[in-house]
Amino acid sequence: MKIKNIYKYLFAAILILHLSACNNNTDAEQLFDKTPTERLNIQKSELSQALLSSQFGWKTVYFTDNTVLGGYTHLFRFAQDGTVEMASDFDSDTDVYKSEYEIQLGSTVSLTFTTKNRIHLLSESDNYPIPALRAKGYLGDFQFLYYGQENGEIIFKANRNGTEIRFVKATAADWADLPKNLEMEDNVIGSNERPLFRLLETTDGTTVHKFDFSFSPVTRFAESNSIEAGYSVSYNMGVGYTPTGIVVSPAVEVGGQKLSNFVYNDADGSFTATGTGGVSAVIKYSTKPLIITDDYKVMLQAPQTGYAYINANLATAPTNSALFNSLIKEIHANLPSTQKVNRIQFTFNDAFGESYITYSFTGGKALMYHNFTVQEDAVNKTLILVPGTWQSNTGAIIAEPALLKNIDKEIMNPSGLYVKKEAFKIQFTNNIYTFTSATSNFRMTTYAFQ
Repeated sequence: MKIKNIYKYLFAAILILHLSACNNNTDAEQLFDKTPTERLNIQKSELSQALLSSQFGWKTVYFTDNTVLGGYTHLFRFAQDGTVEMASDFDSDTDVYKSEYEIQLGSTVSLTFTTKNRIHLLSESDNYPIPALRAKGYLGDFQFLYYGQENGEIIFKANRNGTEIRFVKATAADWADLPKNLEMEDNVIGSNERPLFRLLETTDGTTVHKFDFSFSPVTRFAESNSIEAGYSVSYNMGVGYTPTGIVVSPAVEVGGQKLSNFVYNDADGSFTATGTGGVSAVIKYSTKPLIITDDYKVMLQAPQTGYAYINANLATAPTNSALFNSLIKEIHANLPSTQKVNRIQFTFNDAFGESYITYSFTGGKALMYHNFTVQEDAVNKTLILVPGTWQSNTGAIIAEPALLKNIDKEIMNPSGLYVKKEAFKIQFTNNIYTFTSATSNFRMTTYAFQ
């Protein structure tokens, strides 16, 4: 190639690079030719337009902290005059309420609900579901920092803890069907007509894994731990209700796929999330515990052991069954308002070799004792409490108290109780033991005193 032609091509290449650099500089200048305040005002206008753009408003399932709490569906319909209509499934009140909102400017743009409405129920510090959240409430917020839009969704982060919140466009059905979320709650809790035991079963198309499954309706939180030796995977997740099932956060990850939407099947009470390529996760019932332990054996002989349900601390334990909770409520309904169950305590093999249940109450009601002897069903691994005499706090023999008949009948089930030393603790360092009926949906949670 001639030198003259080489210079021509070099000159052309340099000219192209120069023009490209000029264009890049122009873009950069356009990007930064506005002051921070001007950019915030643009974002404010953008958010305002977005909030007003959806015919039926917006929906979010707000997981305030998915390590301890579930999700709460909120519906919003924003108006240009600064008012917002809102409904939620926080509790049974799914009516629509009007309040005010502002799009505020600070270090960033935020959507703030300035007058009280349903969203504020999640941020009130004196409104908490469990003692561990005392003075913290439901860890929610009413000021959402604006982070832009993606695929038609508005993205926020809670000012309180940085939790991401996504608004999706609501439909007319979302508003009409909101009460169905609370109907679904009963299916998640499980009725007394269903088996007590539940599991989470996952498959990646070839390999199946099984996990125990427990759910607390008070916190809308579920815990699932592998029952397989050498496989230590756990799925702890917040649960939100939908008209057709549940949504969970974090998602259950199976075979590299994240499954978060579970559909309810009323025929068998199961919830199924389906991926692709045979991937799925199913929450379903089992007629027996997934793992039957020998934890009851410590109760068969000396030295003395004790286990107590303490109402003040264990009333919200997720391992209490719905049947057990209903029997406690039944007792309370038949007591004066000043009296409640205080403890139901098992004592095995005291200094005199005797075993008995102590029923104690608040409000000055006297103690009552039910003596029993202990038998073992080694084949089914159950502990059988054979009922004996009832005694008053003075030691006198008394007739069976009608007040305690139904709950005591479950404890003295002739088919026995499964006993399990749980892996978790509740408030104190005492080990937790559960006593579960072999034939009904009765399960009570106790502290061990050994």
